[in-house]
Amino acid sequence: MAKRRANGEGSIRKRKDGRWEGRYTAGRDPVTGKAIYKNVLGRTQAEVKKKLKTAIEKNGNLDTKSGQYTVGKWLDVWMENYAKLQVRPSSHKTYQGFIENHIKPALGDIPLEKLTAMDLQRLYKQLLENGRVECTESRNKPKGLSVETVRNINQMISSALNCAVEQRLIPSNPTRG
Repeated sequence: MAKRRANGEGSIRKRKDGRWEGRYTAGRDPVTGKAIYKNVLGRTQAEVKKKLKTAIEKNGNLDTKSGQYTVGKWLDVWMENYAKLQVRPSSHKTYQGFIENHIKPALGDIPLEKLTAMDLQRLYKQLLENGRVECTESRNKPKGLSVETVRNINQMISSALNCAVEQRLIPSNPTRG
């Protein structure tokens, strides 16, 4: 008799084409309530077991809505529902400027769960080298932002991503990398 896998471990089967397939439940659709199934494929059963375990660990504790957010979209949601309630109006205005002028143009279209520490590092380097927004007051100043300003942008992004971790939208905060 075949050994049964425990609840939450997914299922493994051999397909007609000779490959092995592992299937697992990735959550429930919030609208219909139906289960969302995902799969992994491999040449051997052992390979699929390893891939299946990794996929379940990675996806198992994330909310089903995590795929709908880009970095820009999440920062808008975070600003409206979290930061606006916790910071002074002047800080809120500054954060809004950081998001619109610096973060969204560089990272806004990246899916939230795909954001990496390297993406953030590239942003910070670019801001230090030539991040100043062109306006009449900044004509005679250096092209890059100050280290303190970039540190403040990092702190703001870190707060937003910590909130995303708490909301189970991403497994970890890339600013810690």
